Amino acid sequence: MKITSVQWSRVSIPLLTPFKTALRTANAAEDIIVRLVTDTGEVGFGEAPPTGVITGDTAEAVCGALAHHLAPCLLGRDVEEFETLTRDVQKAMVHNSSAKAAVDMALWDLYGKRFGIPVFRMLGAARTKLTTDITISVNAPEEMARDAEKAVNRGFDCLKVKVGVNPSLDIERLSAIRAAVPASVVLRIDANQAWTPREAVRMLNSMQDKGLDIELVEQPVKGADLEGLRYVTEHSPVPVLADEAVFSPEDALKILQLRAADLINIKLMKCGGITGALKIATLAELYGVECMIGCMLEGRVAVNAAAHLACACSVITKVDLDGPMLAASDPVSGGCRCEGKDLVMTEEPGLGVYAVEGLEPLGELRV
Repeated sequence: MKITSVQWSRVSIPLLTPFKTALRTANAAEDIIVRLVTDTGEVGFGEAPPTGVITGDTAEAVCGALAHHLAPCLLGRDVEEFETLTRDVQKAMVHNSSAKAAVDMALWDLYGKRFGIPVFRMLGAARTKLTTDITISVNAPEEMARDAEKAVNRGFDCLKVKVGVNPSLDIERLSAIRAAVPASVVLRIDANQAWTPREAVRMLNSMQDKGLDIELVEQPVKGADLEGLRYVTEHSPVPVLADEAVFSPEDALKILQLRAADLINIKLMKCGGITGALKIATLAELYGVECMIGCMLEGRVAVNAAAHLACACSVITKVDLDGPMLAASDPVSGGCRCEGKDLVMTEEPGLGVYAVEGLEPLGELRV
């Protein structure tokens, strides 16, 4: 099974409501879909959401990485060179983790299809279903309370609440949400690097003093500020999840050694795909630190790949794979099924995806 063509296209998936964080606002998921086509007719699918404010990867950067670095190192090569191929993708260039992630997951897809096995089975799956939280975008307190009620009415019992835009309102936002939903609903918050270390500790203490019962706080300070992150972890009553601070296994190891966070968020787009994510999960398990599997604003191709990984890693205990649940439509055929708050795996080989509708072709290299 040799790779004869690398194709990349754009897909635009409208959202049910605007996605708002301390870093950006989006009305649609604008993603790059990668297709690796083989001489046997099999196709491996991957996806990269350009998220310049987090990864630095714009759509133009992803396409340039594919055209000039990643596609040339794949063409004409046999999928059975899998370990070498995945290694060469990571070595083909520095940074550009989203483009690498799209190609890496497409390689895993092809490898599973080559042997007729789902990727999560190849990885030794411990489970076949995941339950995700859903994101509540940052808005005025009363609007966030309404959005939280709608999410609970859809069956979600864990909400990831975005905070950090005008931090003086954050406690009011969370108080409004806590008053609007049943006490059994889990609230976790994501500041997207918006607070200073001391501000974070002050805010988190105040939240717990008010009985808001926050499960965890995601990336309260700047991603590069590991000392600040450690300060929050040491002084916060709320467990701290490192997100933007972790782009690679090396980043994860540094945080684990410093004890700078209580948990690690694994995102395929930050670590170059399933291959890098497995290394982070292994390190976390060695240090006895639990992980979350997260996503950017991704469609079901990439979320499905992350779900395959998470099903096989017992160290991943928290799930934030709500991208498809935030979308107004789903152009993807095959892969895991979204059933309310649950992602249910299928026994289709590889990653299980076999088509994506509404693609706008952007480029192709072939043998």
